[in-house]
Amino acid sequence: MKKSVKIFLSFILFFFIILAAACLYLFNQIKPVSSSNTDDIRLEIEYGTSIYTISQLLKEENLIRNQQLFYYAVRYPKVLKFLYPAESVTENIELKSGIYHLNPGMNYAQIVKALSSGQQEYIKVSIPEGLTISKIGEILEEKGICNQKDFKSFCYNQQLLNKYNIPASSLEGFLFPDTYFFTSNMKIESVIDMMVSNFFDKISTIDSLKGISMDDLYYKVKLASIVEREYRIADEAPLIASVFVNRLKYNIGLYSCATVEYILTEIEGRPHPERILIEDTKIDSPYNTYKYAGLPPTPISNPGMVALNAAANPAKTKYYFFQIVDPQEGRHVFTTTFDEHVESHNLYTKKR
Repeated sequence: MKKSVKIFLSFILFFFIILAAACLYLFNQIKPVSSSNTDDIRLEIEYGTSIYTISQLLKEENLIRNQQLFYYAVRYPKVLKFLYPAESVTENIELKSGIYHLNPGMNYAQIVKALSSGQQEYIKVSIPEGLTISKIGEILEEKGICNQKDFKSFCYNQQLLNKYNIPASSLEGFLFPDTYFFTSNMKIESVIDMMVSNFFDKISTIDSLKGISMDDLYYKVKLASIVEREYRIADEAPLIASVFVNRLKYNIGLYSCATVEYILTEIEGRPHPERILIEDTKIDSPYNTYKYAGLPPTPISNPGMVALNAAANPAKTKYYFFQIVDPQEGRHVFTTTFDEHVESHNLYTKKR
């Protein structure tokens, strides 16, 4: 055999050895870091994060073996498709911001598929009935959703009020109490939109509220916000609403402890009182229904369905008074005349 042929064959052999070694290295690098490890690792990808930075994060979290190879696999989807023919790889790959739970047992194609989904880690937040904007803001801040002050500021944003056609100075009364699933990077406008949209969805099931004007709806919401803070037992809510409706009809003060409580806690910033004192009922405020007849200027809470239903459909009674008879259970006695009504010296607040 000629020397030149031997050299050529040696070169071919060397080439295939190098190629085999390269393929072996390549397939070793694209293997999952640990096929037996399925423990999730939380990875947060912020908006605008580059593919290169994402590759670095994956490497730092020990989710991939080679950040450069992952980078090029994402940049050139055909390479990824070649490496993982059994996986469904799209021609256009877009890694999205979100919060992901990945594990070392995932291959490149599975990681790319997850990062392209834009999945989020949802935070469960329960908003009880009867809270105010500021109290809801406290819960959202505690849960890491948003800052309380920023939330309150958005709730007073006139553009948002115009968006929902709400004839008020704030969204107080329209943030429906419910269990929500938010995300840590959610915009405050989106948080508010979920709550207000939920409000309108819920009241659409109340026949007597269908087709009424926004001014009339706002009137009902103000009434419901007081009923919400007064009732403890659901079957009494329509009766309490009837007392207020009867008083409003004749321009009699509502004498609601809940409105005085609102003044003390929300306007004056005091701690929640154990009881409302006689001197508290003399505070000069348009929210003081002991001093001024009619509904307060704005809702004093965000009511739930029981209170909204009661305000929309109050019982037909001749009651003008109600008084709590069992603070533990929350039962009231309802009366028509003042003589029937035994006034208590200490007016108990209805703690939720």
